[in-house]
Amino acid sequence: FGIEENKVAPIRAKMFGVLVVKRSDGIIGYLAGFSGKLLDQPHPTIFVPSLFDISVNDKSFSRGMVSLTEINNKIKSLQTINSNKGLVEIQQLKDERKAKSLALQKEMLDQYYFLNLDGQAKSIYNIFEVFNGKLPPGGAGDCAAPKLLQYAFSHNMIPLAIAEFWWGNKPTTDKKHKLYYPSCTDKCLPILNYMLGRD
Repeated sequence: FGIEENKVAPIRAKMFGVLVVKRSDGIIGYLAGFSGKLLDQPHPTIFVPSLFDISVNDKSFSRGMVSLTEINNKIKSLQTINSNKGLVEIQQLKDERKAKSLALQKEMLDQYYFLNLDGQAKSIYNIFEVFNGKLPPGGAGDCAAPKLLQYAFSHNMIPLAIAEFWWGNKPTTDKKHKLYYPSCTDKCLPILNYMLGRD
């Protein structure tokens, strides 16, 4: 995280969060989470898990990626042919690739769902579609607050308070180590509005 001096390694700062919750038996405790994933490391059990792990949750995604790779390979082989017919075929393949890529993205996003206060589930695709008519940006749903609330709701816990803070000294961001920040607006706002019953 760039905190230790004289440590030579890529700096990976990120947002962490703590959610105070009340269990169904009345006991008050807390949940901990972080944004994104820890690269090349197992997920520590003290933190709530990610909602969706593409490597284990979706075999059709892998098949879709194989299909896109095949199209890319065809395009590369056709690019060596300098003819009008080759250019037309390349454009057709690019159009096909775009359509398949969008369909695959929607299929994946439809499986990535969130619960709200009432226990109703909605896919991240539908949440953003209702909120602003756009596709979710990359990494949406992998931030600390949505993961913490999802875990709480799926385990019948009542959220009482939440705080998110930045951990690490990454020079490419304006966030400061140990300072508290609100949830982001581009990725989290639509999801949190839905989860907390504000849409």
